[in-house]
Amino acid sequence: MKLGTLIFKNTYMNFSEMLGVIPPIFLLLGLFDVWVPRETIIRYMGEKSGITGIFLSILLGSAAAGPLYGAFPVAAIMMKKGAGFSNILIFLGAWSTMKIPQVLFEMSSLGTAFAITRWAVDLVGIIVMAVIIEKLISPEERSEIYRKHIEENI
Repeated sequence: MKLGTLIFKNTYMNFSEMLGVIPPIFLLLGLFDVWVPRETIIRYMGEKSGITGIFLSILLGSAAAGPLYGAFPVAAIMMKKGAGFSNILIFLGAWSTMKIPQVLFEMSSLGTAFAITRWAVDLVGIIVMAVIIEKLISPEERSEIYRKHIEENI
């Protein structure tokens, strides 16, 4: 009986946490979708955006708040708006490992050298992995991923 009660308490707490995070994310996504033109995303974060797209992806991911499951709807909107595949991967990687509050906590509890070293390793690792993944996936496969995403969300 105690195990069942514990399971229900944990489920309730997790569900409550999600209800506190998901609505604000979807509200911001709706505003992002309406206010930011597709051409702007293509120019600054598209396939040919270069270092600018990488920088913006890292900035958006590291400045974000909320758990990782909040990053996927944002990535979906980025995909819809024409962001480059590697920039979406970099954004997801930055959201998961490079958040500014996390780095500040690490600086205060584990030391500045550790926090900066981990952040730098993550930065390089995320960019390298995104480039490798983009090279491993053919342009046709990437086009198919974008096409399926758009079809499923119409």
